[in-house]
Amino acid sequence: MDQITEFFKHLINPAWIIEHGGLYLLLAIIFAETGLFIGFFLPGDSLLFVAGIYSEALSNSFFHAPFVVIMVLIALCGVLGNMVGFWFGKKSGPLLFKKNDTFFFRKKHLHQAHDFFVKYGGGAIFFARFLPIIRTFAPIVAGMVGMEAKKFMFFNIIGSFAWVFSMMLAGHYLDKLFPSLKEHLELIILVIILITTLPVIIKLVTGKVKPKGAVPSQEIENTDSTL
Repeated sequence: MDQITEFFKHLINPAWIIEHGGLYLLLAIIFAETGLFIGFFLPGDSLLFVAGIYSEALSNSFFHAPFVVIMVLIALCGVLGNMVGFWFGKKSGPLLFKKNDTFFFRKKHLHQAHDFFVKYGGGAIFFARFLPIIRTFAPIVAGMVGMEAKKFMFFNIIGSFAWVFSMMLAGHYLDKLFPSLKEHLELIILVIILITTLPVIIKLVTGKVKPKGAVPSQEIENTDSTL
């Protein structure tokens, strides 16, 4: 049990993931966080930023591939993750609102993603990439409400590539400008987590604001629209 707990602690430590799991674990985590509801706690933003800092090591660990190839592979995993989430939402998503909360699942996260999706429509798939927790549940909700598959894929692809490339390039070039960046990873990760989770924290503190025209979450199971 202690070993399992220790492993989960490592999974929220981006530096440990890069140093011990390399590209393959990074790909698996991005896939899980962007489409499987059990991956909502994983450190997507900070992981990508740190991956940019360790770009050379990642490239060397994968047949010395160019950095752009590494970013494309990660972005494709983000696309695939969202596709799985969309399919899951389309097939069985409404049942999640009847599911009891567990360690890996919180119904409130689904409600937040639903309200965010209703407010921003198809663009929510793009914007959700930059919001922890929301990005995990947004594709599931998109499948629930019957979003058109082609429209979903459009926002899915551009959102994944924009998210991955922006975060990784930021880490890559900041590391070039400030070579001592690796010495302050803990502080950097803390700042990134604070910035990216601030909107979610504000929403939780101020209360749930229902967007104009929103469909009550409990009615999702009867929804069949083409947003």
